[in-house]
Amino acid sequence: MWRDPGTPADSFYEVRPECTDVPKSRFKIRAGKTLSARKWHAAFSPDGHLDISKTLGRIQHGGIHPSIRGEVWEFLLGCYDPNSTFEEREQIRQHRRVQYALWKEDCRQMDPVVGSGRIITAPLITEDGVPIQDPLVLLEANPDKVPTSTAEKNEDDVKPEPSNDNTSHDGTLDNDNTSHDATLDAASSNGSESVSKPPPPVGEIILDKKIIQWKLTLHQIGLDVVRTDRTLVFYEKQENLSKLWDILAVYAWIDKDVGYCQGMSDLCSPMIMLLEDEGDAFWCFERLMRRLRGNFRCTDSSVGVETQLSNLASITQVLDPKLHQHLETLGGGDYLFAFRMLMVLFRREFSFCDSLYLWEMMWALEYDPDLFSMYEEADSTGEKSEESKGKTKAIRQCGKFERENQRCAGKNGDAPLPISLFLVASVLKEKSAKLQQEARGLDDVVKILNDITGNLDAKKACNGAIKLHKKYLKKAKKT
Repeated sequence: MWRDPGTPADSFYEVRPECTDVPKSRFKIRAGKTLSARKWHAAFSPDGHLDISKTLGRIQHGGIHPSIRGEVWEFLLGCYDPNSTFEEREQIRQHRRVQYALWKEDCRQMDPVVGSGRIITAPLITEDGVPIQDPLVLLEANPDKVPTSTAEKNEDDVKPEPSNDNTSHDGTLDNDNTSHDATLDAASSNGSESVSKPPPPVGEIILDKKIIQWKLTLHQIGLDVVRTDRTLVFYEKQENLSKLWDILAVYAWIDKDVGYCQGMSDLCSPMIMLLEDEGDAFWCFERLMRRLRGNFRCTDSSVGVETQLSNLASITQVLDPKLHQHLETLGGGDYLFAFRMLMVLFRREFSFCDSLYLWEMMWALEYDPDLFSMYEEADSTGEKSEESKGKTKAIRQCGKFERENQRCAGKNGDAPLPISLFLVASVLKEKSAKLQQEARGLDDVVKILNDITGNLDAKKACNGAIKLHKKYLKKAKKT
């Protein structure tokens, strides 16, 4: 029987010709398997109601055609209710675009680089709110206000050199890049948190601690932005870099409980590429952060992802006790070697195209039709209402992974674990023998796991995660 070999999707995400060491994508567009524009549009009723159950299977088995990826992601991430109409979604879209524009204007009032088409890669102020008077800093932040002679002298020196920065881009969190004053839910429910008074003119000391904390993150966002997906032609354009910087700067302002941490630029970058409107890209990223922000929340004594790493240890202990014991013997019982995989959802382990394929398969498997209403209720009430807690879900509209969780709901008091943990567990399972035979220290563990980069199959990894999830639930039920 003839089988469609598929069409490579790399052409949709062009790589710079000089970047010859970028791994080729395994994802291929296959007729009859990949969700096409025709199948996607056929799933809508005349007034716009989406029967998402008709699309989840396709996504789980063949991914999404790049031409419609952005609009499908908006549903998978809970931006819109599948039961809404075209008109209702357009109203929501326009309202959100206005809200984003208001937040962005608030940020521009605090720092004029926001929305200017430029980015900041040098610190603007000290932790005491004192502006840094270095000529290069002033030139980067306020090019129109620096004397011409200074600007001409330093014109070739202000381009950022990421390699000179001592902060690695491997997903390591920097606690200085977070703040702990308010949550995004509060900001969303209260509307735009406007700046109560104009910021001090350039050169004056800033006293507002919230503004100080925000401005301290701006150069770190810039340093990460210029290193994010730098192999792609898309980011050769300054306007795309500045769009990514603007979105992350606005998010850092409205979500003061999290602020900005390294890794967020990797999560936001695909949204910029898939959704043309900046406001739409922001809200898609914001919805993704609803799932992941717990990983980025930091205190003086802990990092949020530690909870997930602890859960991963528990999963491995149940599914592969010998490997778990070996890792503990090596001093890796905290599973910090899996930190990066969880923080940026395997962006480093897969090619750009394959990581998008992996994400959409994960989200389709985890899909919950109540996602939109849960987020909206959280914004308006601060927590899930009792009515929605007792609401019966349409199992047919749920993803395969979520259906399994629904069947086991109520059998124990634990919250369901995300599929990302089982993806990491499937990688460890595949490398279990090699890890036990060859790893004699944590450096060996890291090296063995680094060797998987570009060599993983996204679909195989997801199938492995599903199998391990079922096995884990059965074993956990017996204990």
